[in-house]
Amino acid sequence: MHIRDFTDTANLIVELRLEDLKDAAREGLLTEQQAEELWQRWSHGGLAGGRIIAPPPKASGPTFGFVNVLYYFGGMVAIGAMTLFMTLGFQSMGAGALLAIGLAYMVACLKVADHFKRRDLRVPAGLMATLAVVLVALVAWSAQSVAGLWPPGGPSSYSSYHTLIDWRWLSLEFITLAAGVVMLWRYRLPFMVMPLAVTLWYMSMDVANALLNDHRWDWEFMRDVSLVFGIGTVALAMWVDVRSRLSRSAEWRQDFAFWLYIFGTLMFWSGLSLRDSDSELNKLIYAGINVALGLVGAAIGRRVFTVFGALGVAFYLGYLSHQVFKDSLLSPLALSLLGLGLVALGVWWQRHETAIAARLARYVPVGLQPRA
Repeated sequence: MHIRDFTDTANLIVELRLEDLKDAAREGLLTEQQAEELWQRWSHGGLAGGRIIAPPPKASGPTFGFVNVLYYFGGMVAIGAMTLFMTLGFQSMGAGALLAIGLAYMVACLKVADHFKRRDLRVPAGLMATLAVVLVALVAWSAQSVAGLWPPGGPSSYSSYHTLIDWRWLSLEFITLAAGVVMLWRYRLPFMVMPLAVTLWYMSMDVANALLNDHRWDWEFMRDVSLVFGIGTVALAMWVDVRSRLSRSAEWRQDFAFWLYIFGTLMFWSGLSLRDSDSELNKLIYAGINVALGLVGAAIGRRVFTVFGALGVAFYLGYLSHQVFKDSLLSPLALSLLGLGLVALGVWWQRHETAIAARLARYVPVGLQPRA
């Protein structure tokens, strides 16, 4: 809550956020229903002229202006250089040299992140801290190679980490998660969750490889493990979401769950959609799960659920139109009508999205209700 003017109490204007009312409700100063009723009245201009005015909520998080685009482009180039574009030529210096370089880079990144954060430059600070998290896997691989602890028989170069599925990478992934959580606790910058979410995605594939006999390739088993990991990651995202939304500290009320939702939903939906079934009932259940996914996304304010849910429903409707009008001259017409129907549904949803989200939010816990 921000007070703009202390000089004239008759025209005192106070900026009040919905989160301030929720905090007051959690502290027992008023009930949740009273908080919602007050916000509804204030947000519709019910108070004015020397009283409290509730302005529309301000968007949180960085905006994608020219400066931030430069930040993210430069940061992602640096992250890509130490991950996807790692070459065998760079590794020809030996594991010992890589260990020294990785540690030096990591310390430098954290120092720069400290400097940016002190100056309240949170976007570049988050990018530098994220690069430090990314470097953990390189440092862990180099340390194991120097100590002779890297398991034989698998990839012998770190450049394969992002291209090959192998159970030996699990040690790097566990170390990355542990170190990343510690650094996240230290810096509290939401973008640092991105490499942790990617690591969980990699781990889902490497765990499947570890569980298979002779560590062979079985895409169906990997698909099912991905689905299970996706459910677990989404559950973790919801837990993080609740903790951050209910936190009394503004620093911890940032959106730390965003990337976990992205990769968790990707793993779950991909594993679900790649399942083959000749049963019409199973296909209908698939469509129902996707409808539920879209509704949950609207209820908790996470559009990633809505997007993937809409894709799943579109696939099912496309299957039905193809099945019903198979080998028929009406097939193109049916598909055209389906496409236009989805566009019309999108227009209707956009017009009523706020009202739908507000109605659905009543049925979810306070900690998962959309951020104001």
